[in-house]
Amino acid sequence: MAYEELSAILGGWEGFAIAAVRREPASATQPVPRVVIVLEPVPSRPKRCSRCDGEVVTVHEVTLRRVRDLPLMDAETWIEFPRARVECPRCGPTVEAVPWLDRYQRMTTRLAAAIARLAQVLPIKHVAQWFGVGWETVKQIDQRALVARLGPIDLRDVRLIAIDEFAIHRGHRYATVVVNPLTRKVLWVGRGRAREDLRPFFALLGPEGCARLEAAVMDMSGAYADEVRAHCPHAAIVYDLFHVVAKYGREMIDQVRVDETNRLAGRAVSRERVQRARRRLIKGARWLLLRNRETVTRPADRIRLRDLLAANRALFKVYVLKDYLKQLWRFHYPGAARRFWAQWRRRALASRLAPLRAFVRRLTPYLEGIISHCRYPLHTSVLEGINNKIKVIKRMAYGYRDDDYFFLKIRAAFPGIP
Repeated sequence: MAYEELSAILGGWEGFAIAAVRREPASATQPVPRVVIVLEPVPSRPKRCSRCDGEVVTVHEVTLRRVRDLPLMDAETWIEFPRARVECPRCGPTVEAVPWLDRYQRMTTRLAAAIARLAQVLPIKHVAQWFGVGWETVKQIDQRALVARLGPIDLRDVRLIAIDEFAIHRGHRYATVVVNPLTRKVLWVGRGRAREDLRPFFALLGPEGCARLEAAVMDMSGAYADEVRAHCPHAAIVYDLFHVVAKYGREMIDQVRVDETNRLAGRAVSRERVQRARRRLIKGARWLLLRNRETVTRPADRIRLRDLLAANRALFKVYVLKDYLKQLWRFHYPGAARRFWAQWRRRALASRLAPLRAFVRRLTPYLEGIISHCRYPLHTSVLEGINNKIKVIKRMAYGYRDDDYFFLKIRAAFPGIP
């Protein structure tokens, strides 16, 4: 086969033609074979400036370059070609433009594009092993491709946001993620979970964007709420059902369960056998009490839950009031929601359980954010799903050392629903 036909089949080397091809076998220092394709410039093609793309005539010198290209069969592919250093009348001394090779790069643009495509679905380590390049090289290529594909953060027309945190390294480093709850697009990711860590988001949003923001849904973190109020005093703060009920479970059900276990442990010896059986029933029932009644599907768990609630009046009260509290998020009118809250509060205070009364006092300051759910029926379930996928991204890569790169991967994974 003539080199002209081979050039037409392989393609991709605009302005150059194949002059020779040779194969270098594998060796101790070279674990895989190599195919070296030697190129020569096409005489009819004028040289162009790599800066302004203008035509140039003056050539100072020519150097031989060797760069990687897409592999052929079982062999690495290397391209050898002469590259001229030219004098551009507009830009001064520079190198000639090579359409298939970016400036300062040691591989062709199509090899870099192939690496970037594979890095979207595989860990960097595996991509580096597949192409036989360095880990840092793959990371840099993927990061450049992500920046080019995602572009700058676009916060135009953002009216509703959901805010949550996730662990970069649990117990040590955390980050904050802001999502559009309607389109499920990750708008912004930043380091930290303190109030000042959310400030750069509002700086990007700008005064007009802050004035346009209508509501922000979040957990019961005071830091996020304070920062939203500082920049968007008119925006409604919406507290999600999931986090309120989770707080109820942590503070209420756990405390009552522990109190009842300790109370039964200190009962009279004459009823020791009965109290010991009840104590065992309560002690290992934490997750059963925290679950929603409709999700308890196993017959054995249903029987145990029934026996548990029948055996202890205090746990029965807090369990029923937990289910009753959830009805607060079903109202569409603030007035009806406030009347329901007053009714639930009276029942909770009448229970004579000290932990429940304390929970009512702590929950009361969050009432306006809970009532805001009537106007803005938002929730953070989208964020919980995103956080779970973030864990998968982090686990696939065995963690990320570069937070900026990690945040780009998160934005790319959640482009939103068109």
